[in-house]
Amino acid sequence: MAATTSELTALPAHALSAEIASRRLSPVDVVDALLDRIRSLDPKLNAFVEVYAGDARLAAEAADKAIRSGHAVGPLHGVPIALKDLVEIEGRVTTGGSMAWRDRRSSYTATLATRLIKAGMIVIGKTHSVEFALGLWGTNQHMGTPRNPWDATRPRTPGGSSSGSGVAVAARLVPWAIGTDTGGSVRLPASFCGVTGLKATIGRISTYGVLPISPTLDTPGPITRSVEDAAILYRLLHGPDPRDHRTLNQPDGDVLPGLKRGIRGLRLARMPEVEREGVSAEVLAAYEQSLEVLAGLGALIEEVPLPRRLDDYAELTNRILLAEGYSLYGEIVDDDRLPIDAAVRQRLRLGAGISARDYLSALRLQNERKQEFAAALANYDALLTPTTWTAALPLDSIDDVPVPARFTRFVNLLELCGIALPNGFTAEGLPTSLQIVGRGHDEATVLRIAWAYQAATDWHQRTPPAP
Repeated sequence: MAATTSELTALPAHALSAEIASRRLSPVDVVDALLDRIRSLDPKLNAFVEVYAGDARLAAEAADKAIRSGHAVGPLHGVPIALKDLVEIEGRVTTGGSMAWRDRRSSYTATLATRLIKAGMIVIGKTHSVEFALGLWGTNQHMGTPRNPWDATRPRTPGGSSSGSGVAVAARLVPWAIGTDTGGSVRLPASFCGVTGLKATIGRISTYGVLPISPTLDTPGPITRSVEDAAILYRLLHGPDPRDHRTLNQPDGDVLPGLKRGIRGLRLARMPEVEREGVSAEVLAAYEQSLEVLAGLGALIEEVPLPRRLDDYAELTNRILLAEGYSLYGEIVDDDRLPIDAAVRQRLRLGAGISARDYLSALRLQNERKQEFAAALANYDALLTPTTWTAALPLDSIDDVPVPARFTRFVNLLELCGIALPNGFTAEGLPTSLQIVGRGHDEATVLRIAWAYQAATDWHQRTPPAP
């Protein structure tokens, strides 16, 4: 083996890909190193619902033989990945984070999983989710809450709903993973766990075979340890799928050609002063330092008035999400015999009180809000905000504080794209995060800005303490 186990698990996905393609590393060694780390750490971290150890090793052996014989199917052949437990794989258990579905087996495979497998990637297992993806702190009453790896002494929120994916990537149990995002569920775990999470424009990545909570707002996305990895994975996953009509007739989405061209001359909007209210001092300090870095790279940064407070989008988002969520899962949450998370049951039942008139009104208002926001930011390439108003909180303190989605929900409602990436640490050693929000279908610019920031900083290279 060309590297130690710890060195193998520390490599970002693009580096693993290069090492495997050049035959300096074997996929078998990579998978064995990750499985060893999962066996050692996951009993405490609880990132995985299920690990496909035997099948992953068989796939690694097959990939190794194919690559050595000159039959690699592409540059990602042999690279492992984990999927959130909302992604269907035929014959595998897909619970959607619900103990009520603990034995539910998929009858077909999601488009995104098919694309990963066709690229030669190795699915190493499924990661935990908040039940039905309806929760922002990352908790799961019946299947267990993944543990944020940045605090070895006190359980802290991992962020939700893609909690297991965020923890698995941060703890080096897997080089990258798939999450889903309806109001921040890729970006919140990325923020709290100190990794990178891309929320793609709705329709960029097929949702076929991904358990929904709100078809209007849902989108899958990569959780990675670098912007470059997020760009590579997005490039593989995006594109038309006849089984998801929203992916059809999309503009070109190849984000790699301009990824590293720099940001000199780009106009970036900083959030209005009023949005600082309630944000922790350490998060704000990291945010200001991020603006200085980007300005130093040649970007023009200006404060721009927004058409309304970001929190004002919450009610409209919730109206759509809960109406659609209850239509999907109302029969389950209304059955008191089933083991449903009490908080999820309470939230979803709110959807029963949303009339058809209120729901359709919300969809009409969504289009109006999209137009007014686009007009306000028309002369800017992106909007910069913190990802969350706080670093990860202790799990026993989250009941009486505002939800962490203040800076993320509007991105889904307005059909924008956005990325969360590490931008500092608190005095307690907890990661903070910068969010870069771009126009819908402009993932290329968002990733370009994020790559420039990571090229100038090293926050994304920090490693959590041993649990």
